[in-house]
Amino acid sequence: MQPHFPLAAVVAADELKLALCLAAIDPALGGVLIEGPRGMAKSTLARGVADLLDGGRFVTLPLGASEERIVGTLDLDAALGEGRVRFSPGVLANAHGGVLYVDEVNLLPDHLVDLLLDVASSGTNHIERDGLSHSHPARFVLIGTMNPEEGELRPQLLDRFGLKVQLGGAPEPAQRAEIVRRRLAFDDAPEAFLAQWQNEQDALRQRCVKARLRLSDIPLDDASLHAIAQRCFAAAVDGLRADLVWLRGARAHAAWRGASRIEAQDIDALEPFVLAHRRREHTPLASQPPAPNPSEQQPSQQDQGEGQWGALPPQAVAVGDRREPPSWPKKP
Repeated sequence: MQPHFPLAAVVAADELKLALCLAAIDPALGGVLIEGPRGMAKSTLARGVADLLDGGRFVTLPLGASEERIVGTLDLDAALGEGRVRFSPGVLANAHGGVLYVDEVNLLPDHLVDLLLDVASSGTNHIERDGLSHSHPARFVLIGTMNPEEGELRPQLLDRFGLKVQLGGAPEPAQRAEIVRRRLAFDDAPEAFLAQWQNEQDALRQRCVKARLRLSDIPLDDASLHAIAQRCFAAAVDGLRADLVWLRGARAHAAWRGASRIEAQDIDALEPFVLAHRRREHTPLASQPPAPNPSEQQPSQQDQGEGQWGALPPQAVAVGDRREPPSWPKKP
């Protein structure tokens, strides 16, 4: 198996690394959507997550894959040659216990994106077709990437991704040079590079393992739920998926910290990941135009059709932030 660039050796991108680790701790969060331009090491980070999981498997969804290829189908050789029904596993079965990586997920047909998100959140793939009824576990970390310049996902599908990280900006010159330096070192001698970062990578892996073991012991308490519900209401998010993901994500963050309960810092840490693709903007009451006077002349249909879009405040997560969480493994 080809070695993966170790996640512990990735320069900067601390917010994205945190979101990926939280998804590795609790895959039921529903996956991570990474939005950003090309050349931002999205696939490198995704591959690094596989090394944090027990299975260590990394599966890429093939371009143009059919629904049958993804979910599995009837084994025709067994049906024709042996006269019996047998299931032939697909991509979802192969990804069980690892990472399922979907590059340019926004270019997939909507029904396939919906299918992937269904299985990612439930952990089970159920097939009913061609006289075949079969279920199998499919618990994996779903990581999707998209470049907004090449098309958007419908809001209904965006909402179904548990966490989203927007990559904005670019690393500073010193960080860019270090990124290239480490990449060249890995490509030139991968085994030596892995050995150099072995201690940091082992520490990161053990931290995720301990967090997964601790996860179920951390209560989903009412105080945290009420705080999250108030923030979701203030952000005017549709539905309740944000509340559920936020609470589960805060619990995963508490487990990541080694804590025994959810605290305010865990709720704060999840806010940008949960609301980046769900927040709706309110028009302040003070800036709303006054109610029209019935006696005044009504505008024409052409005037009614014209308007001005306000600029949306950026929700981008900085990649080149020099600050590094003190808990993150760092090469001396």
